[in-house]
Amino acid sequence: MNGDGTAPGAGRRVSAHAVCTAVRDDIVSGVLPPGTRLVEELLARRYGVSRVPVREALRTLASEGFVTTRRHAGACVAEPTADEAADLLDVRLLLEPLGAARAAQRRTEAHLRVLRGLVRVGRDRLAAGRPGELARLGDWFDETLAQASGSPSLATPLTQLRRKIAWMYAPEPAARPEREWEVCAALVDAVARRDAERARELAAVRASRPTGTFRHTPPAPPRSAPAPHTVPTPPAPPAQPTRSARPAPPPPQRNSGAATPVKGCRGPAARMSAS
Repeated sequence: MNGDGTAPGAGRRVSAHAVCTAVRDDIVSGVLPPGTRLVEELLARRYGVSRVPVREALRTLASEGFVTTRRHAGACVAEPTADEAADLLDVRLLLEPLGAARAAQRRTEAHLRVLRGLVRVGRDRLAAGRPGELARLGDWFDETLAQASGSPSLATPLTQLRRKIAWMYAPEPAARPEREWEVCAALVDAVARRDAERARELAAVRASRPTGTFRHTPPAPPRSAPAPHTVPTPPAPPAQPTRSARPAPPPPQRNSGAATPVKGCRGPAARMSAS
């Protein structure tokens, strides 16, 4: 390994592509769940490269929508919403039929051999009772059909679309897997005949198949237990103000016949007292 994170004799772009594939696979498989911080130093240590190819890989994954970059927080795994996931299914309904029609017009004999071989292997796995391998074969079928379109501008978004749908949706076992491979066989026959319209129709049938459940539904907040029912205690009546006892009147003074002088009084009674 060179100092810049590349293998001897390999360009840095190749190493960055390998790191990008490894990080993407870990994201799609759930090893790196949504919201996980992607620290360049830790990723470089995990994949045995320097930080340079890791930085390039994160930049590529951000352009694909698998990674988001937050200010002052660095890169982290994107957190898709249910609306974004539903939009991907609508885009698939548009792109996959178009890709199949282009494949019918531009396919090569090599593409036909691979497609026919995948249909044969898929049917053999069904007959042998090995349905666990069908999902991978189906992905390979879709990727080969996209390459048969002969258009990188169409094959690349189809490949990215397939990866993101696999990331956002948990696959469910097909109710009738034999029916799905019958559609695949008919699609290959239409591509072999260069029947673009029939290939478009059959691809639309495959694109509308059930996908599964959305993986990244946020957990509902915990509901608090209701408080036990209690009879409210009525408030106590306000306290009545206590009435203070009125002071008893002073006892009447006995009249000794002389007038009681009043302090500060200058009236006649005062003069009488003075005399």
